[in-house]
Amino acid sequence: MARSIWTGAISFGLVTVPVKLYSAVNRKTVRFNQLHESTGVRIAQKRVDPSTGEEVPYDEIVKGYEIAPERYVIVTNDELEALDPKKTRTIEIEDFVDLDEIDPVFYDHPYYLAPGAGGAKPYRLLLEAMRETRKVAIARVVIRQKESLVAIRPMEGDVLGMTTMIFADEVVHPDRIDDLDAAHEAQTSDRELAIAKQLVESLAGSWEPDRYHDTYREEVLALVERKAAGEEIATQPAVEEPAPVPDLMSALKASLDAVRAKDGAGDDAAPAPATPKRKAPAKRDANGSGAARRRAKAPAEK
Repeated sequence: MARSIWTGAISFGLVTVPVKLYSAVNRKTVRFNQLHESTGVRIAQKRVDPSTGEEVPYDEIVKGYEIAPERYVIVTNDELEALDPKKTRTIEIEDFVDLDEIDPVFYDHPYYLAPGAGGAKPYRLLLEAMRETRKVAIARVVIRQKESLVAIRPMEGDVLGMTTMIFADEVVHPDRIDDLDAAHEAQTSDRELAIAKQLVESLAGSWEPDRYHDTYREEVLALVERKAAGEEIATQPAVEEPAPVPDLMSALKASLDAVRAKDGAGDDAAPAPATPKRKAPAKRDANGSGAARRRAKAPAEK
């Protein structure tokens, strides 16, 4: 059974909902240790002063913030502790917003919130009220001496999900990416768009998360198991990349033909008649507004 990692309460208005926090993910990254090739012994990491070559005891290490090349401001642990956010066990709801207003780029780490002792009824009431109004709660919470902005929303299984969020000044705006200028200025024809839409529709389906696997991690673990069992591993030859298709229209039609052949859909539908090229969408202004801006939508709540 999963164990809670934090206990506290959700506060909105004068209502308090006791809750317990659980991580919603279990990362399964393959981790390797560094070994000495000739002895097989695990390498020890040491903190060494490069000016003397001597190892530095942990109690003699301080924190420094670089303000210029090779210039640091020393900050003590006591000074940082004085700035720590107020240690509280309350998730303070500040606003309720529409789910579709939140771009997924702001989401960070997901958690589940379960009702604490005596909190079953207000927990259920908050969950159903948010589900009926299709609202997401934006709140602040202090976990492990760090204040986080979080989004709380009802999820499948009648549970409240809480996701830590990225602050706005931490998100890199697309307008800072120079390579997008060419895409903003590019022109497409209705014929190309029609075939591209057919390709998208031919690959469309329902979201089934169990269909997707970390195949690289699975292959690494299988390799480790075979080597641990004494199997000799032969290096496989590199797979040749397919030759590039000469132009975009040919690539679209070839892709659509391949998908339909795989699905047994038969011949292509007649392509849309050629029409004059469409004008490129208006370039974004400094705030990312304009006709070209399209907001990414978060998954619909269930």
